[in-house]
Amino acid sequence: MIAAGCDVGSLTTKAVIFNNTRIVSHALIRSSFDPAKSAGEVMEMALESAKLTMQDIGFCVGTGYGRERIPFVHSAVSEIACHAKGAHFLLPSVRTIIDIGGQDCKATRLDEKGGIVKFMTNDKCASGTGRFLEVMAKLLGLDLSDLGEISSQSRSPVTLAATCTAWAQAEVIVHLNTGASKADLAAGINEAMATRVAILAKAVGLEKDVCMTGGVAKNIGVVQAMEKQLNVPIRRLRVDPQIIGALGAAVIAKEKMEAKRCM
Repeated sequence: MIAAGCDVGSLTTKAVIFNNTRIVSHALIRSSFDPAKSAGEVMEMALESAKLTMQDIGFCVGTGYGRERIPFVHSAVSEIACHAKGAHFLLPSVRTIIDIGGQDCKATRLDEKGGIVKFMTNDKCASGTGRFLEVMAKLLGLDLSDLGEISSQSRSPVTLAATCTAWAQAEVIVHLNTGASKADLAAGINEAMATRVAILAKAVGLEKDVCMTGGVAKNIGVVQAMEKQLNVPIRRLRVDPQIIGALGAAVIAKEKMEAKRCM
């Protein structure tokens, strides 16, 4: 029983090939302006890695903002449901999921079976999203992937007062011009992100265990700042946190195949 999930996000597109109880292969690429094209490319990469073809896939679920435009999926499911399913599959004890995507962030509370109890999302402002970090990293002349590691070298993190991305940019420029180090600014940027997202996490009724999904979960600076803000440890997942939505979609696809077989 081979299932697949495809997650077309605003910044990245992911695919997971799933065989009964394990990930067979996965792939991740930068999203293009065309969701269908991005989905096709990433799925082809995942299939090639698994030495399979699309004809071998019994059921495929699409998710992400571009899910309705993926031509080869059998069903489309919200990213909130898919991240919940993927995180619970990897960590059955998880009760709170913090998902920071490219254009929004979400906090979801689960029950012991992985069902969604409550969720909240912030898609009104870029300051709590991966886009915020991308803009700030570019301003500092850094690669986005280096923002977390560089922040660990900080001795005196800069406090950013602005909650708006545009105003925060202006603040960072002022600090750069007055001699603040990139490490201190990176730490301040990560802490500003964590402060915004922690409000959302607390609003859903924070319960342990807590995990983070999405690309920002790779930023150790944000993860550690979140742990301080929430006063709880963030459980690390055993796979790339950026593919959790696609994994959840693949697990849902497997369940749909099983239900169809039992009819």
